[in-house]
Amino acid sequence: MNICRKKLNNMNANEISKRLQKMGDKKDARFLQGFFKTGAGQYGEGDIFLGIRVPAVRKLAEEFRNLPLEEALLLLKSPFHEERLFVLILFVNAFAKGDETIRKKIYDLYLANTDCINNWDLVDVSAPKIVGAYLFTKSRKTLYRLVKSKSLWERRIAVLATFYFIKYKQFDDALKIAELLLKDKEDLIHKAVGWMLREAGKRDIERAESFLKAHCRTMPRTMLRYAIERYTPSKRKKFLDGTV
Repeated sequence: MNICRKKLNNMNANEISKRLQKMGDKKDARFLQGFFKTGAGQYGEGDIFLGIRVPAVRKLAEEFRNLPLEEALLLLKSPFHEERLFVLILFVNAFAKGDETIRKKIYDLYLANTDCINNWDLVDVSAPKIVGAYLFTKSRKTLYRLVKSKSLWERRIAVLATFYFIKYKQFDDALKIAELLLKDKEDLIHKAVGWMLREAGKRDIERAESFLKAHCRTMPRTMLRYAIERYTPSKRKKFLDGTV
């Protein structure tokens, strides 16, 4: 088990690891291994699941909400998916309640360990509420660095971070990043971008449709389908046919 045990002097991290492993369900683990595409050549290759439901992980994160960030970071390096999820939920909760010093520390730890944030649910549960929230009143240059990354997960972090901006009706970065990713080859990026376009459309339909009208003929079909998911059948058809 690769959790840097030599550094685990505080028993809290060990105890959490043991608790999580006892909570696992083999049947659920087998299902999750398939659902999150952990086979050879798939996006989640090598990820190992214990088989724990997300609400149970959230409950444990609340129980250990005072776990020092440095120690939590050791668990983020675990090979077990739910241990990494536990830490990210812990980080999100601590970020929401923390002052600017704590928030910067969590943000910096997060970006320094993106190799451990390596499945779509891990990104989605954390990127908006950490990266997006931290950058809301700051320069967004980091997102444009991430969006050029060779890492699928760093690119998805860049996309999902804009969800926080979208909620506050700031669409510029979401649309710029969407445009930069129009030729991305990964289906998980197409889905993420389409999702953000759909969310933007809920708040400013004219702005979102202007983007879609400009790109619907060339953007990946999955991206387009996600973006227009809530449209009427006739309106969806026009976008899919490129006749808008």
